[in-house]
Amino acid sequence: MDVKLRKEGPEDTRPVECLLREAFWNVYVPGCEEHYLAHILRKHRDFVPELDLVAEAEGRLVGNVMCTHARIVSARETAWETLCLGPLGVLPEYQRYGVGRILVERVTTLASEMGFGSIFLYGDPSYYRRLGFLPGEQFGIRNGEGQWAAALQGRELRPGALEKVEGRFLESEAFRTDPEAAARFDRTFPEREKKWLPSQDLFLELVNMVRQ
Repeated sequence: MDVKLRKEGPEDTRPVECLLREAFWNVYVPGCEEHYLAHILRKHRDFVPELDLVAEAEGRLVGNVMCTHARIVSARETAWETLCLGPLGVLPEYQRYGVGRILVERVTTLASEMGFGSIFLYGDPSYYRRLGFLPGEQFGIRNGEGQWAAALQGRELRPGALEKVEGRFLESEAFRTDPEAAARFDRTFPEREKKWLPSQDLFLELVNMVRQ
């Protein structure tokens, strides 16, 4: 399948939000908020528009990835700049064809060229390990609550970028979404059924895989 990547344009705003809604609906929770997250990220100071990419295949918009500024803060309040990857979404019917991998490889290459040394995310280790991400613990990086978290994974964008870095990974405050605002935004889309799926139990298991 021929996949073409480009930066998101103004004409892609609503289509990308629809795409993310399709990609994440009922996957991690009943319904989803990723489309709302994309909606508010674009207006936030931590958003990196140069790293907002879309994937096209067979004449359709099939994938999207976004990145935001983030920090790693040590116990002594020393701070290092890093990136947070996400959301990363691919239409369900185009998943397992490598679209996500292509988006991640392109966005990490661009981030490296922009001078970023590392990138982090919260996600499924079984997927992101295949894309070069390693446990945050391996780099000495804990989550915002100071815990070792299985879902927190990072990747150096240049060798040794995280060699002398340790502390807590702090993503943008934009990720602390307002559930009521997200629900209002979702009502601007066609109604869909919210329901339980086994993937939600797996997600909860991953979220709870933390330790001091």
